[in-house]
Amino acid sequence: MQDIDSGVVVLYGSNGAGKTNVLEALSLLTPGRGIRMAKPSDILRKSDSNASIWSVVADISTEFGFVKISTGKDRVKDRRIVKVNGELVKSQSILANYLSCVWLTPQMDRLFIDSAVSRRRFFDRMVYAYDAGHSGRIARYENALLQRSKLLKDGMMDVSWLGALETQIAETGVAIAAARLDFVQRLQVACDYAESDEEKYFPKAKLGISGMVEKALSSRAALEVEDIFKMKLLANRERDRIVGGSSVGPHRSDLDVYYASKNMPASQCSTGEQKALLIGVILAHARLLLAERGCPPLMLLDEVAAHLDEDRRRALYDRLFALGGQVWMTGTDLKLFNSIRTNAQFFEIDDGLISEYS
Repeated sequence: MQDIDSGVVVLYGSNGAGKTNVLEALSLLTPGRGIRMAKPSDILRKSDSNASIWSVVADISTEFGFVKISTGKDRVKDRRIVKVNGELVKSQSILANYLSCVWLTPQMDRLFIDSAVSRRRFFDRMVYAYDAGHSGRIARYENALLQRSKLLKDGMMDVSWLGALETQIAETGVAIAAARLDFVQRLQVACDYAESDEEKYFPKAKLGISGMVEKALSSRAALEVEDIFKMKLLANRERDRIVGGSSVGPHRSDLDVYYASKNMPASQCSTGEQKALLIGVILAHARLLLAERGCPPLMLLDEVAAHLDEDRRRALYDRLFALGGQVWMTGTDLKLFNSIRTNAQFFEIDDGLISEYS
């Protein structure tokens, strides 16, 4: 595909044609595992037993001109490599300097009634798009947690080694929690600044983060919270040795979402209200990125219009165009996009082949 303008791009085709694969490829132009959270080896073409690598290449238009980004599976290891203008870079995080990305998939419709893990990953991914350093903090924290868990499980109660790991866990964990608290406040402002008529279609959300570290940071200094965290890790060593992992920390936190005008937890709202709330949060995130970075994010919306009534679809399209960035949407029914037939680009996908649709 070439010469894709800013604005709305619609990928049309039957189920299984490959529409979501295109969105996944685009999502891999940003740090992380993309829409499906898949390992590099899991993205290989399953119909080709000899396939050992895959790649995605794109020219990104930035305020400083075009930048060529390429990424793909390493030929030997199960990891992703990244090149910028043909030069290999050390970390995926550099991708965040060129492109931010927001996505919504059908699997996310259950977010508010799913596990805390799903909501936490969803929220942290939004923080990544805003703060590229957040992904590195998460990686360091999880690595230290794994090392501590292995030491405890193996019965290696080396006081100095465990102490060093717990210090790293506490320092990094507090930094993660602080970044989350800062971001949720900014995202709440973006939710509150929605256009006056938006709440009619996409209810305003009231957001918060619940967790031991986040709660402590609301009333104590960061260094004091680090000390409290370290003491809890020390006190819980025996329990963590038996159960595994760690019973406290930002890896246990949860995203709290309420339907603001009803003061009702999102988990208790109807299916339609949950979908509308989620779209409202995604739109607020896009507005925040536009305000903070000066350019809108790439938005990937998989089957987003399928379960919206006509008025909500029209309201959604209006707001997507108003953002001014590039938006990719998929669908099996072209009628869902009738209102934007004349001002969007359409591509038909059939068995993995893409052709411009007229």
